[in-house]
Amino acid sequence: MLFFTIWPLFATICLGFILARRGMPDGAFWAAAEKLNYFILFPALLVTSLASAPVRDPAVLRLGGAAVCVILAGAAGLYLVRWLRPLPAARFGPLMQGTVRFNTYLGLAAIAALAGTAGVERAAVYLAVGVPLVNVLSIIALTDSASPAMLARIILRNPLILACIVGIMLALSGFGLPYGTGTFLELLARASLPLGLLCVGAALQPAAMRQDSMTIAGVSALRLLAMPTLAALTAHAFGLEALETLVLVVFSAIPTAPTAYVLTRQLQGDGRLMAGIVSAQTVAAVVTIPLVVWLFGR
Repeated sequence: MLFFTIWPLFATICLGFILARRGMPDGAFWAAAEKLNYFILFPALLVTSLASAPVRDPAVLRLGGAAVCVILAGAAGLYLVRWLRPLPAARFGPLMQGTVRFNTYLGLAAIAALAGTAGVERAAVYLAVGVPLVNVLSIIALTDSASPAMLARIILRNPLILACIVGIMLALSGFGLPYGTGTFLELLARASLPLGLLCVGAALQPAAMRQDSMTIAGVSALRLLAMPTLAALTAHAFGLEALETLVLVVFSAIPTAPTAYVLTRQLQGDGRLMAGIVSAQTVAAVVTIPLVVWLFGR
């Protein structure tokens, strides 16, 4: 049953890969579609989900705390490895992103398939905490240092973070989305996940997996197996309920974000290594996500 819930998500990713390789539509479409989703459609989904999320629920608040602990623990483990085996920022940055960043499109699509609207609301709360934190960690890892002004500038230009802020403010105010704005945003939000999954497939670079194969395999094992195991243990320690545990485990088990490649290139990191990590994790997740959900997310 779990397989039949998950496979359509990866079939959509594969469809995006096939369409892009066959030039259907042309290359300009995929760049425009990703930009539209990143700046308009996906923020609309976050705002609508957070505006109705039970953000005052103690269980939801514990989910946010557990998310921070899992992400910081993963980052701390990498810094320990770097202390033992020094690496330049250009290569350490991709390793950090390959371990702590997550593919928001795939994560939300998986939660929607497994847990419906209630799961998406909790997932939006996870994103409100996780998106800013992993962005800060990624920037610091790629630069070895970053001024508060630089971090603030990059974070406050992130449309996902801004959408999370707006959604949480609406939820706390109780004002909601009146005068038809909720319907408008929901219409935009419906296009976000399928388009996002298609764009994930279009961005895959299988050729990049051939170099640094051992490094890519190690980071993928950390991301897809070690992080969800840590999430399951953290969920137990925090006393999370079943739905919150599922959200924490799934977002710790999904592959890293394709946008990690863009950030890596912008900050002069090893783009080929990052592309290999993104591609390898996305392919391997076809097997690992059902396994992890079966083991820890029930």
